[in-house]
Amino acid sequence: MLDGETIAALRGERGRWEARVEAEGRERVGPFMTVSSRPVERLYDATTLADAGWDARRDLGLPGEYPYTRGVHPTGYRGRPWTIRMFAGFGSAEETNLRFRRLLEDGQTGLSIAFDMPTLMGYDHDDPLAAGEFGKCGVAVSSLADMELLLAELPLDQITTSMTINSPAPLIWGMYIAAAEKRGIDRAKLGGTLQNDILKEYIAQNEYVFPPRPSMRLVTDTVEFASEWMPRWNSISVSGYHIREAGSTAAQELAFTLADGLEYVRWALERGMSIDEFAPRLSFFFNSHNDFFEEVAKFRAARRIWAREMRETYGAENERSWWMRFHTQTAGVSLTDVQPEVNLLRVTIQALAAVLGGTQSLHTDAMDEALALPSEKAARLAVRTQQVIMHESGVVNTVDPLGGSYFVEQLTNEIEREVYEYFEQIEALGGVIAAIETGYFQKEIADASSRFQREIERGERTIVGVNDFELEEPLEIPILEMDPEGEARHLERLRRTRGERDAVAAADALNGLQQACRDPRRNTMPQILEAVHAYCTLGEMMGAMREVFGEHREQIVL
Repeated sequence: MLDGETIAALRGERGRWEARVEAEGRERVGPFMTVSSRPVERLYDATTLADAGWDARRDLGLPGEYPYTRGVHPTGYRGRPWTIRMFAGFGSAEETNLRFRRLLEDGQTGLSIAFDMPTLMGYDHDDPLAAGEFGKCGVAVSSLADMELLLAELPLDQITTSMTINSPAPLIWGMYIAAAEKRGIDRAKLGGTLQNDILKEYIAQNEYVFPPRPSMRLVTDTVEFASEWMPRWNSISVSGYHIREAGSTAAQELAFTLADGLEYVRWALERGMSIDEFAPRLSFFFNSHNDFFEEVAKFRAARRIWAREMRETYGAENERSWWMRFHTQTAGVSLTDVQPEVNLLRVTIQALAAVLGGTQSLHTDAMDEALALPSEKAARLAVRTQQVIMHESGVVNTVDPLGGSYFVEQLTNEIEREVYEYFEQIEALGGVIAAIETGYFQKEIADASSRFQREIERGERTIVGVNDFELEEPLEIPILEMDPEGEARHLERLRRTRGERDAVAAADALNGLQQACRDPRRNTMPQILEAVHAYCTLGEMMGAMREVFGEHREQIVL
């Protein structure tokens, strides 16, 4: 900390320097702003932080110590590098299993499963509503038989797996647990993350099925089950990624994500769980966009806010309850379908921001994802991007190398302040679910997205290859082609599964699942596992639950 006399002297020097810059008149005409349209000042220095009341001990601290601005581990990446976890999934279970094996051979250290739209919405692939959507944005899973093929020979007790699934999350998780147990792997040894963040579906992604309150009951069931039986599993990955992809600012992404996280905490507490019973296994999932410093500041603010809320608002005593652990994915929305090779450069900047922001695991988008699911070569290059950062850039050699940067610390302060302003607005509306029902989140995101698009159209932002530096050239990168026989094999397996299972056991399990859903005092996970082991299909289980819970219809707010 600098004394008052030094700060006054620095202000004088700053004033003299500002006058000189103005007199020279060499500065370009702005606007100078972040991706979130946040104005960026010409210079940040010690006087900036002094004016903001910044305190190095209170606001920065040391790595691995409260408030964790500098990271949750004292040794940073000197102790353990981040997990390279590439999001993958397409076509049939067999094709995706092969891709997973190759990614592990290429150096990936964790799995991340993408599911196709029928699976995400809880339909079997022979349902008319699933027509034409097989395997297009992820792997197709209709029953335990598919999950067994998807995970065949993968070392599930040695790696961690993330599954991006929300409305049918308890059912897909049940299939994963059952597939592992059939191979003799105890559920307590399984490590990974279930996205299971239904609130962000109502806010941004719109892949919901049931209304908010029964959906929250199901999420709470998984939190409770994981706390009792699966100590290595993160039962929720509270996701800001999709909020940012929908067009939010960095501060909106953080504020809405943390508000969702705190809502899950409240529901678990109301269930009768203690904060330290479940909070250590909550995790987060963030987007890393193009504005390097804004993204680093966002991650730092996220840790500080979460630690404060867990310790000071909810009284958590276990230090691990204060930790914010998060996965990061580079910004899919920033990728362009023109000059796709340039996406490699965008992704490198975004990945470096995530690393310098202290992420625990990272997915780097492939250069061709604006065109199609990633080709094998593009996916390998995306892995290599992380490996070059990890092994060649030198950024892992010291803990939190950007800590104390005037610009980064001030951006961290500004984002934190804006997040708390959003918390106040959400609380004034009656909380997260009430804000969803009034369309508050959706309107805030839509307004931010529209502002960004207008800035591009007015030429205030340059998107390389899109509104400047354009080229007319043929596409020269290979595009992934799926096995044309994959869907037929999947549908035949689905037909065979229904025909060969114990029909009475399946019917009893579905009836038992409905009864569990009707009783709010019961945790649904044991009955879900019984139905999964009976080879009930995803569509059958979701259908039984729809009869109890109904379906959500979004209120349109203009």
